[in-house]
Amino acid sequence: MIKAPVKNNDTQAQSIGIDLDETLRRNKKVLIVDDDPDTVELIKRILRLSDFDVVSARNGMDAISIVEKIQPDIVLLDLMMPEVDGRTTLRKLRDFTQSPVIVVSALNSKDNIVDLLNLGSDDYITKPFHRDELIARINAVLRRSKLLTVIDGVSIPETGLTINFSKREVNFQGQFVQLSPKEYELIELLAKNLPHVVKYKEIADEIWGENSNYVKNRIKYLVHTIRNKFEEIKPGIEVIITADRVGYRIQTD
Repeated sequence: MIKAPVKNNDTQAQSIGIDLDETLRRNKKVLIVDDDPDTVELIKRILRLSDFDVVSARNGMDAISIVEKIQPDIVLLDLMMPEVDGRTTLRKLRDFTQSPVIVVSALNSKDNIVDLLNLGSDDYITKPFHRDELIARINAVLRRSKLLTVIDGVSIPETGLTINFSKREVNFQGQFVQLSPKEYELIELLAKNLPHVVKYKEIADEIWGENSNYVKNRIKYLVHTIRNKFEEIKPGIEVIITADRVGYRIQTD
């Protein structure tokens, strides 16, 4: 019996810097974006010992292409790379994916770290790092981003929040929450950007079409009224988190 030839997809993957395991679809997929082969190999060994599957890209353009194709569970992103640097790559990724991103860089300036977190990074690890710290931070980010996505909505088991986008309905701890149109638009916007912070300006532009001190105060007031409605149903559960002087995000821990 003659067997039909099997197409080897790994050959094409290797040509753009991808390294795929046979078990890629079973374990959590981590994309490493770094142009230093020694660093990539070190992180690969660490991750595989912890039962992660590993994909690697040598530059930002390859990383964007890979994320579009396989949607990794998490991205480890270096900053200093040729062609497209890490900062630009992060900005482009946030245009189309909510996959968690951890920046892994030798740059340890506090201002740089804060800037990248505000830009959409979920965490920041400075090189050199300890193996246990890397694994712990990856697992922590995965826990924060873990939520059950349902058709046309989201459900967050950790807080008991469920939002149905098509019906424009919000349920908390199994109870329907009566929201005003603006309150619903605000929480829907936060839900659609999970698990990231949505900045005041983004909220203002999306819901009011303008950005002013008046609108910023309206946003704060709406968050206050939404929190009160959740508190009436089940006290002590923080559903909307304030990112100081930046904006808001929905709790996923």
